Amino acid sequence: GARMVAKGASKSRAKLSQQKSPAEFFAENKTIAGFDTPAKSLYTSVRELIENSLDAAERIGVLPEVSVTLEEISLERFQKLHGVEATERVDTGLYKDMETKKEKLKRQKEEEKQRKQAQKEAQKKAQKTGENVEDILRRQEAGRKAAATRSKRVFYKLTCSDNGSGMPSDDIPNMLGRVLSSTKYNSVQQTRGKFGLGAKMVLIWSQMRVAQPMEVKSSVAGQDFVSFYRFNIDLHKNAPIVREHRKVKNSSGWRGTEISVVIEGNFASYRSKLLRYLKLIAIITPYATFDFRFVAEDDKNSMHHLFTRRTDKMPPPPREAKHHPSDVDLELLKKKIAGSTNKKLSKFLSGDFSNITSTMANRMVTELKLDIAPRQMNDSQLLKLHNFMQQVRFADPDGKDLSPAGEYNLRLGVMKELNPDMVATHQGTAYALEGHAFIVEAAVSIGGKDPAIEANQLNVFRFANRIPLLFEQGNDVITRTANQLKWNKYKIGLEQGIGVFVSIVSTKIPFKGTSKEYIGENDKISAAIKRSLEQCAQQLRTKLAKKEEAKQQGEKKKNLELYIPDVSRAVHRVLSTLKDFDQTKKRCIRDSQEELLDGIKKRKVLVTHFTEALKKYVDKKYEEDGLQYQMQNKNKSRVEDIFLASLASEQKLMPPLTNGVCTIQFLK
Repeated sequence: GARMVAKGASKSRAKLSQQKSPAEFFAENKTIAGFDTPAKSLYTSVRELIENSLDAAERIGVLPEVSVTLEEISLERFQKLHGVEATERVDTGLYKDMETKKEKLKRQKEEEKQRKQAQKEAQKKAQKTGENVEDILRRQEAGRKAAATRSKRVFYKLTCSDNGSGMPSDDIPNMLGRVLSSTKYNSVQQTRGKFGLGAKMVLIWSQMRVAQPMEVKSSVAGQDFVSFYRFNIDLHKNAPIVREHRKVKNSSGWRGTEISVVIEGNFASYRSKLLRYLKLIAIITPYATFDFRFVAEDDKNSMHHLFTRRTDKMPPPPREAKHHPSDVDLELLKKKIAGSTNKKLSKFLSGDFSNITSTMANRMVTELKLDIAPRQMNDSQLLKLHNFMQQVRFADPDGKDLSPAGEYNLRLGVMKELNPDMVATHQGTAYALEGHAFIVEAAVSIGGKDPAIEANQLNVFRFANRIPLLFEQGNDVITRTANQLKWNKYKIGLEQGIGVFVSIVSTKIPFKGTSKEYIGENDKISAAIKRSLEQCAQQLRTKLAKKEEAKQQGEKKKNLELYIPDVSRAVHRVLSTLKDFDQTKKRCIRDSQEELLDGIKKRKVLVTHFTEALKKYVDKKYEEDGLQYQMQNKNKSRVEDIFLASLASEQKLMPPLTNGVCTIQFLK
């Protein structure tokens, strides 16, 4: 009996001590990676694959070309494709998409009530914005239809291809089918990803909802074949299950990756979010081309959006930085010491951490009285070193390893996608937060007719490590700081249509919440954002003043031109009375004037001649005044850059012509 009890207790303990693999953990907690509802999961899947493609191209210094195709597959077609036979419904009351007569009448009554309410709201909005009532109602109807489809299961074949680095053939299954298997998890580097999951989480979502394998084609530079894989992931073992692997001849010399996966989603619900994401990613990466196609079951609902490249100036890739000593925990310190080959503690400190020079390392060792090889340190000595590092004053990281988009690209992206009336940009200096450097860059635009910019409100667009943030906007430090700025102080009114773009890059973005969709309140970050926005606002105030001056000059010219006809007739009339002058008055008239009077007498000089002469004089005066104003103010503000680019992605150009002011290249 005692043995049976012991055996039972042993089984109970074994059951309690079972562990979950990383793949199982993220499958059960998929919401923290942005995979909660089918609609949002579709959006997150597209986003993850696009950002993977950008990383792959930027890693090798190639201008990214990303193509995304989303093919809609109805439940009926999905079942047919995968051999699932539809059964005839017998007990219709079991199905949630069936409604009783009572439910139908109730629904119709509610819909009629909502329709009347929508009509009233549309009329009010039309009076404020000047928009057509029918257009507003049409958008609302599209939203209602999208909401109605949320209960229906819809599937999509998502395909994303790029011209990036490609993946080594033997590494593909592990790179995409094994969670948390990367050499970068312990590195300090600016990255787009939040968890390092990328396409792995897309595969997990696909497997949980449709149980279909992911298909991958990839080839690296100089490889004479293209690798093709079909694989799933074993969630329990956290390992890929390869279903098919073959190599196809790479006759075209293609380099890049193409990932194709079938997932459940709802495009109608997240259509606007997805298109907004694409517009914003095009703004922050104007050196990339994005080709997005949605292929609907009903072809009339299909769409195609092409975001073309507008520059070949790409920011340098972020570099891996050393850990800052103020941000090192005890476990990381132990791990670094275990892998160290240095025989002196001072060499270890100056070599493995940032902002510790050889001189400072020697001072630290002297202060510690601990001059031994790092690997010979015992636990108490390790604890002593760690506590000491928390007390030492270290210089902040300088941010030289970060890769912001840059003012040029940010300005160009805003101009390219939104076409505002004017825009100002500013990139701040690097600051540090908890041992991690961060840089804030901002742009503020005024005017334009893009629907993304709404009048009478502040339109805030947020970016973290060069990816758009679309959720939890009200809680974000960027939104709060922008709303607190006194825009009227800079002669900027919300009725003008204000766009605020703020991008933060760092080796560690201080996200709040498990979803990592917003940056929480922080005094250092808020102050840096405020400084950048104030610089942009100051530039715009100068531009607005110039615009107002030009407007006043134009009005002055216009007013003068109004009087030209009357003045011309009056002058001609006065001179006409002098045309019959006598010899006694001749001494008061110069030869040129005598010639003019003679012309009037012979009707060779008419009122129209005076009108033309006065117009030329006003034009000349206006140009001289404008030139004088520009000369007086040329050193008071920075020169406005102008960007011109062809619509086509590839063009043959003539040799550049440079004159010190600008460079011009003509198409062949």
